[in-house]
Amino acid sequence: MGHGYEMNIPTSLQVTQIDAFTDTPFTGNPAAVVVLDQVADARWMQAVAAEVNLSETAFLVPLGAADGSHWGLRWFTPTVEVDLCGHATLASAFHLFGHLPIADGELRFDTRSGWLSARRLADGWIELDFPGDPVLPVDAPPGLLDALGLVEAVAVSRGRFDLVVEVSDATIVRSLDPDHRSLRSLPVRGISVSAPGDEGFAVVSRFFAPGAGVDEDPVTGSAHCTLGPYWGARLGLTDLRCYQASPRGGVVRVRSSDDGSPPWRQRVLLAGQAVAALDRR
Repeated sequence: MGHGYEMNIPTSLQVTQIDAFTDTPFTGNPAAVVVLDQVADARWMQAVAAEVNLSETAFLVPLGAADGSHWGLRWFTPTVEVDLCGHATLASAFHLFGHLPIADGELRFDTRSGWLSARRLADGWIELDFPGDPVLPVDAPPGLLDALGLVEAVAVSRGRFDLVVEVSDATIVRSLDPDHRSLRSLPVRGISVSAPGDEGFAVVSRFFAPGAGVDEDPVTGSAHCTLGPYWGARLGLTDLRCYQASPRGGVVRVRSSDDGSPPWRQRVLLAGQAVAALDRR
């Protein structure tokens, strides 16, 4: 019995699992990368992502550049397609850089958030050029602090995708044990909780996205599109070394642009490492 898919469905599939924002296998944030010959039906991609059951699965389609540097890129959690994902973009770039001789060392991705790029730095890290996501202060939605297990917050803000909760100390961030069922009722992609850093990091954070089918994301690149500008302004820094303190943990270097553009048009440069973990066939 058919599934009613309207477009090409691959008859064989290779899924590569890459751990992003880490140099150590089985830490950081795992993402699945699937390279397709041509566009596939979104329902099929969603079904694959549900089967893989990682926080994100990235689907890549070549866009015809002679040097293999231009790709269509879409991201799916086990339950929904998302507009922006940092760690699965890093994983995609790591995979392509390992398999293709990219002439100028830069990859370009056509995504639901516009064109994104990735380049390999001299130290081996991969830097992603992403849109910044500035925040505005808001009142804490009813039930938010209780769901996070917090008595109080220094500030609550909201960006395009997420709520941003600032607390006073990194130990609070590290010890959070939220009620994910209650967080799921909030009408946002996710909730980022952060504080001034410890252990040599400028910022320590955690990210919860039960509404997108991910109770806690191990390391969230897109959240740092908000955290970078937010904490850069708070700390007076343009370069931040950030740690996401999930059980797997991971490091994100963030550099905010200062080109005079309005906040909603500024870019954020995210740098991370990655390592291949598994191939599924």
